[in-house]
Amino acid sequence: MNIGVIGSGSWGTALVKILTDNQHNVIWCVRSEKLAEHIRIRHHNPKYLSSVYFNGHQLEITTDPAQVYANADAVVIAVPSAYAEGYVTPHVSWLMKGVKVVSAVKGMLPSQNMLLNEHLTSIPGFDPANYVTIMGPCHAEEVAAEKLSYLTFAGSDLSITMAIAACFKTSYINTVLSQDVWGVQYAAVLKNIYAMGAGIAHGLGYGDNFQSVLVANAAGEMSQFLQNICGETASCVNYSSSVYLGDLLVTCYSLFSRNRSFGNMIGKGYSVEATKLAMQMVAEGYPASKCIHALNEKAGADMPIAKGVYRILWEGKDPIKEFEKIEAVLS
Repeated sequence: MNIGVIGSGSWGTALVKILTDNQHNVIWCVRSEKLAEHIRIRHHNPKYLSSVYFNGHQLEITTDPAQVYANADAVVIAVPSAYAEGYVTPHVSWLMKGVKVVSAVKGMLPSQNMLLNEHLTSIPGFDPANYVTIMGPCHAEEVAAEKLSYLTFAGSDLSITMAIAACFKTSYINTVLSQDVWGVQYAAVLKNIYAMGAGIAHGLGYGDNFQSVLVANAAGEMSQFLQNICGETASCVNYSSSVYLGDLLVTCYSLFSRNRSFGNMIGKGYSVEATKLAMQMVAEGYPASKCIHALNEKAGADMPIAKGVYRILWEGKDPIKEFEKIEAVLS
């Protein structure tokens, strides 16, 4: 299988490492010609996971997404959610020819307030069976260090999902199969929001005892939202498994979590804009909190933590006062 990767951030770089370690040739679309030339000559990404070196014979580097679609059987989209649509919609003609979309996007399309597969299925002629998503508790930094990690591959067609997952199975990556395409993506969106909440709590000075209660209640909120939004398909899902609870835990607690770091700065008194400038990395929980707030007006889940994070980030509410409200409803 010929595989393309679009995205040169930490997660895109980690996925390229996994694929090349598994002896796959990859066509990799990166952000600029300067970066492309650096990787061609020096065989590593100077900005993200710079300790990872690639075999130049396994990589073709380009800055043109069209070249990726023209030469790949499956294209991995590993860009921030705000840019994902722009890397897919202009190339829909290739999707009609059977090119698979493998989404590593851990957010929603903010311009449309929908998941990437929801956008694609609105395009006449796109086959939902050709969509697979990669989710799970798997920080790019630990992939770079080859620490054992688990990735869940969710798709509606089991044979296609298995074929994609096989490309990523290595000595340090275990793969799990799922057909809960919608649920695993919503869970990935939600865990970023709750990680921001955990970060805000840490920045405000709350300790581990409170954090454990906060995250336990966040898991309950997530489960209720997923059941409400996914309907009957949610009844057979184990929300204690790695792609749901595991990803929530690692994103809320890990020092590698950019969403937790973002929230921590907010809790310490930084404004949203100052935090965005200081981090210089996209924290998906920020736009996600607005998307989920809007979706939950229809889903009707009881989500005081997610609502509090939204009010702090988007309505400029005082974090101290919002967490006092959250304190009062936790159990």
